[in-house]
Amino acid sequence: MAMIQLNQIVKTFYHSGGAFTALKGIDLTIDEGQFVAIIGKSGSGKSTLLNMITGIDHPTSGEVIAAGQPIHSLRKNQFVQWRGRTIGIVFQFFQLIPTLTLLENVMLPMDFCRMFTSRERVKRAKALLEEVDMLEQANKYPSAVSGGQQQRVAIARALANDPPIIVADEPTGSLDSQTADSVFSLFQKLSAQGKTIVMVTHDQTLASKVHRSIIVADGQIVNQYMVEAFSGLDLDQYSLLQSQLQTIHYPAGSVIIHEGDEADCAYVILSGEVEISVKQPNGQKVIVSILGKGQYFGEIALVQGGRRTATVRCSIHSDVVVAVLQRDTFVGLVKNSEMTKQEIDLMIRQRLGQLSGIRV
Repeated sequence: MAMIQLNQIVKTFYHSGGAFTALKGIDLTIDEGQFVAIIGKSGSGKSTLLNMITGIDHPTSGEVIAAGQPIHSLRKNQFVQWRGRTIGIVFQFFQLIPTLTLLENVMLPMDFCRMFTSRERVKRAKALLEEVDMLEQANKYPSAVSGGQQQRVAIARALANDPPIIVADEPTGSLDSQTADSVFSLFQKLSAQGKTIVMVTHDQTLASKVHRSIIVADGQIVNQYMVEAFSGLDLDQYSLLQSQLQTIHYPAGSVIIHEGDEADCAYVILSGEVEISVKQPNGQKVIVSILGKGQYFGEIALVQGGRRTATVRCSIHSDVVVAVLQRDTFVGLVKNSEMTKQEIDLMIRQRLGQLSGIRV
């Protein structure tokens, strides 16, 4: 079941210097129980995207639905109560109230939303502090504990009303690596318990450990099949890829590449399937492989030079949509990413081996 759904979200900020569009038609669905990381460079729009989900900010156009509730349909007082019960928020810099004890900080959302009795609030807050290994510090003030400990308390506070959704904006960004790993393990534990977790981070290592990573570049989500095809790129390279991407639709059965043609681009399949075929010495064409979403083709001639080594045709069963990477963009990505170069070199060896085996 979809726990979070964003439909054609546009967010434009207006200021004295003009208008800036931070989100450009975002479509996103996050299922119940998923642990999702939103990653991107500073200024890419990832935090703005998170603010759409939490309702901290509102889209210029589009629709946000969380836990089955269209957020825009709620009046302000209704929304505040709904969010307090439905979404737990963890901030980068903890945002604990310094004049309240750690126990009182965790109880605060329950007081605000009138959840549980007074006795139950104390009992629940203590149980949550115990869950994050902070019960012994319950009566201390935030200034008396470390940053990592404050973040643990912030997570306990986010869980106070047992919300189905937890969102976290750079929750490990101000912590040392050991403490960050410990906090991240807490999120993994919550995910295993069935919480839907959305975490904004710039750390691609952390993002690789979640159910799903969403890369944001220039206010848009980088297509997941592009990410699958080129998993070794860094955020700068994904941003470049997003800015230079062109998509083309081909009808079922049509030819995308002819064997022997000059090569000027590579392709990534976004939907549908293609058949790779080669001509044998007797003139007969033989299909050597079938490729689907997230796979690429057309790279051999770009890397090695020369003409196309095979014919690529859309399956007769469905249309095909591809992302087109011009020669300079493709060669630049390979040149500047050693991991991508290794992956593509391996793929080329495998495909050339298939072709030579057919032609023998």
